[in-house]
Amino acid sequence: MKEKLAIVMLLTLFSIRVSAQSEKLYQTDKVSDKYAYVDVMKTYERVAAKGYKSVDLFQKLGNSCYAKCNLDKAAKWYRELFALTTDLEPEYYYRYAESLRSLSLNQEADDLIAKLQQKSKIPVKTKA
Repeated sequence: MKEKLAIVMLLTLFSIRVSAQSEKLYQTDKVSDKYAYVDVMKTYERVAAKGYKSVDLFQKLGNSCYAKCNLDKAAKWYRELFALTTDLEPEYYYRYAESLRSLSLNQEADDLIAKLQQKSKIPVKTKA
C-alpha cells in the first residue's frame, strides 16, 4: 500500500512539474518589441499631402484633430472636406464651425451654421 501511495505522489509531483509554464510562453513579449506602432493619422496626412482627396480621408483627419483639440488643423481638414461635398451630417457643420471660431473666423462660422439651419430646418443654437 505504501508503494502505491509513493508512486501516486511521484506521478502527481511529476505532472505538476510538466504542466508548469515554460519559457516559450514569454517569447511573445520579445516578438512584440520588433513591431513598431504605426501612427495612422500621420499616414493619412502624408497621403493627403501627396494629393489624394476623398471624403472619408478628410472626415477621419478632421475628426481626429477635433478630438485632440487641435482645432486649427481640424479647420484645415474640414475646409478640404467641405470643398468636396456639403452633403454631410450636421455634426460636421458644427465641428467645422467650432474650429473656425477657434481661429476667430466668426463670420464664416455663422454662415456655416446658417447653411445648416437652412438645410435641416431645425433651429441650431449658436454661441453668443
